[in-house]
Amino acid sequence: MNRLILFSFSALLLASCLNKTDKEQNKGTIDPASVAAPAKDSSTFTTIQWLDSSKSLGTIEEGQVLKISYRFRNTGTKPLVIGNVQPGCGCTVADYPKAPIAPGGEGEILASFDSKGKEGLQKKNITVYANTANEFQTLWFDVMINKAKE
Repeated sequence: MNRLILFSFSALLLASCLNKTDKEQNKGTIDPASVAAPAKDSSTFTTIQWLDSSKSLGTIEEGQVLKISYRFRNTGTKPLVIGNVQPGCGCTVADYPKAPIAPGGEGEILASFDSKGKEGLQKKNITVYANTANEFQTLWFDVMINKAKE
């Protein structure tokens, strides 16, 4: 009798494990279908004017690190909030103002490009995410890199 009860309990336990729903099986992961994208609040939108959004940086020797600055102005009536800045590749890093920029205020995106291991014409981009009607803007730079002399 004890064996029958133990067997029945084991079978019931096994069956319950096999019938888990997808949500139970993926516990700890996020189901993309169940997460709604946050609504963009257009009442907080502002406008941005890039004073220099594209740069041609000339010719450098391979291995040099370039410092790049992109200046902008908040031309809207609400504070400009830059949420994130994402370089297009690992050879570029960027920093941005974390504090809101008041209407009429100016700021800059600072970038650093490491040309180590690069050669020829390089065209790179940096994507800026902000509270503007166009969720992101793309900054560009190009540079010609000569192979380092050995």
